[in-house]
Amino acid sequence: MTAENLTLGKALNTGLRRAMERDPKVLIMGEDVGKLGGVFRITDGLQKDFGDERVIDTPLAESGIVGTAVGLAIRGYRPVCEIQFDGFVYPAYDQIVSQVAKLHYRSQGKVSLPIVIRIPFGGGIGAVEHHSESPEAYFAHTAGLKVVSCSTPDDAYWMIQQSIESDDPIIFLEPKRRYWEKGQVNADSASLPLHASRVARPGTDVTVLAYGPMVRTALDAATAAEEDGRSLEVIDLRTLSPLDMRPVYESVRRTGRAVVVHEAPGNLGLGAEVAARITEECFYSLEAPVLRVTGFDTPYPAARLEEEYLPDLDRVLDAVDRSFGF
Repeated sequence: MTAENLTLGKALNTGLRRAMERDPKVLIMGEDVGKLGGVFRITDGLQKDFGDERVIDTPLAESGIVGTAVGLAIRGYRPVCEIQFDGFVYPAYDQIVSQVAKLHYRSQGKVSLPIVIRIPFGGGIGAVEHHSESPEAYFAHTAGLKVVSCSTPDDAYWMIQQSIESDDPIIFLEPKRRYWEKGQVNADSASLPLHASRVARPGTDVTVLAYGPMVRTALDAATAAEEDGRSLEVIDLRTLSPLDMRPVYESVRRTGRAVVVHEAPGNLGLGAEVAARITEECFYSLEAPVLRVTGFDTPYPAARLEEEYLPDLDRVLDAVDRSFGF
C-alpha cells in the first residue's frame, strides 16, 4: 500500500493533479487559482504544469465563473470552480440553483453538468466579514445538487477525484481551518464511495454525528469523554445530500443516544434533518431526545468572538451530559 503523510490542503492539490492527469477535459477556474495557486494554495503549481487554458484565472465574478462552467460542461468539459471564500458564493447562487441544479431535469436527462464547485467553508481562521460562513443547508435543500464535505486528508484526496468523475453537479465543501492538519493518505484505493458515511471512532454509549471541520472536535470530545468512562461513537457524515443514514441508524440502535454537531446555525440546519430522521427510524431505541450542538442563530461574529461562536469540545461534552440526564 502506498501511503503518504499530507496536509488536507496538499491532499486536495494532489487529488486535483491526478484528476487533471487522467482527463484532459478537467479544467480549474476561479479567482487567483493560477499564478497565485489560490489564497489557500490548494491549486499551487497546477497552472505551471497544465497551462493557463486548463487552470484559468477568472475575473472577480462568481456568477460569471459558474455560468461559464455551465457552458463548458454542456460542451463536454469537467470544470472545477473555486469559490475563494464561502461568503462569496452568494452572487453565484442564482446560477447554481436555477441552472446547475436544474438543467439535467429540465432536459429530461439529455444534458449532464459534471461541475464541481469547491467552497472553503466554516470559521476558525480569524477572517473578516464574509469570509467565514456555513452555507451547506442552502445547497442540501436544493434538488439536483449533491453536497459533500471532507474532514481528513485521505477523504480530501479521494473525494475530490470522485466528485470530478461524477456526472452530477457537486458542491464540495472544504473545512478551511483544517487545511494544515496532517494525516495518512492511501494513494492506492479509496476506502469508501463518495456518498457514504463512516464510523470515525467506535463507541458504545452515545452516537456523535459531525462533518467537515467538526469531525476533529467530535473526536477530541470522545477522547475527553473516555476519561469519564463514557464511550462516544463518532460518525463522519461526509455526504450531506444525499445523506447516508444506514450507519447512523445502526449506531443509534446500539447506543440509544445521539448528538449532532455542526458549525452552521441550528435553525433549519442539517442537524434538524438528521435528528428528525433518527427520531422517525429509531424512536423505540432512543433513551433521550436527539440533541444538537451548533453555531448560534446570528450573523457570523468578528474574529475576537469566534471561539465563543463555534461549537467546541466543552459544548459537545455538555450535550452528552444532558443526554444522560433524561
